[in-house]
Amino acid sequence: MSYLYNLAPVALFAYARPEHTRKTVEALAANELAAETDLIIYSDAARGPMDVPAVQAVRNYLKTIGGFRSVTVHERERNFGLADSIVDGVTATVNNCGKVIVVEDDLITSLCFLRYMNNALHIYQNEECVMHVAAHMFNIDPEGLPDCFFLPPASCWGWGTWARSWRHFSCDSSHYIENFKPEDIRRFNLDDSYDYWSQVLNNHCGRMKTWAVFWYASVFANDGLCLHPRTSLVRNIGFDGSGTNCGTNDMLDFPLATRLVLDFPSQLEVNTLGLSRYESYLRKRLKGCPSTVPSLLTGRLRRWLVSLQTWVKRLVGC
Repeated sequence: MSYLYNLAPVALFAYARPEHTRKTVEALAANELAAETDLIIYSDAARGPMDVPAVQAVRNYLKTIGGFRSVTVHERERNFGLADSIVDGVTATVNNCGKVIVVEDDLITSLCFLRYMNNALHIYQNEECVMHVAAHMFNIDPEGLPDCFFLPPASCWGWGTWARSWRHFSCDSSHYIENFKPEDIRRFNLDDSYDYWSQVLNNHCGRMKTWAVFWYASVFANDGLCLHPRTSLVRNIGFDGSGTNCGTNDMLDFPLATRLVLDFPSQLEVNTLGLSRYESYLRKRLKGCPSTVPSLLTGRLRRWLVSLQTWVKRLVGC
């Protein structure tokens, strides 16, 4: 059956987990729109000799994939790392196709995933303030919430965007550190319910290299909105080997949506009830994870130190 508008391609990012990749692809292929969807896979090269067999196993599997309109596999000749691979792949895809649905190799998607993503990308394609479509939602209290709603943060577990939005993407940590005021940082941290800002600082100091926090920062800096479903259409299965700081995976283990999202908001504004539930959920989870407290404290200390360093540089004209 031909759809009423062009479907977005799915960009899948894979590395060295053949079983996770297989489960991710099988869930995608079970979606109603899979047969009309172009699947573009970015397979990263091994980081070192130890990863070569697993990377090769993934690539062998990728050659067997069917069930989609087309399957294109880009085998990286060198190791990009997840952050650079995603930024490069998303950029290439939106430049060629105008929009993209992004999935990593440890995500199980609902049968409704592709239809929800494509409907949202079509409905809001000309709304400049809508910059991101998320498919994941924590297990928040759904009472009184619509099928989907707008929030500030950009979730990276199954998401989509347009070329018009992605052109605003910047991973320049110095820019955010210099321009985000204390009140901006508090709002960026969702009224201090979660310390997203420490990830910006950790990237700036070279302690980590990630991309998602910079996409959120880019959306935030441009007063963008992110569409989120009331019930998650994605489950992350990537924490099965090591667990979480809380010692359990109950944050990740919940039923996926089985009903198609039909009610898309016409009011382009943050849903205050949804935001309150989201913030309350994050605060509750952090309260249950004592190991996060030192992280928050050191994050605030690093924020102060980096801000001081920036102020000194301005003072001396560096």
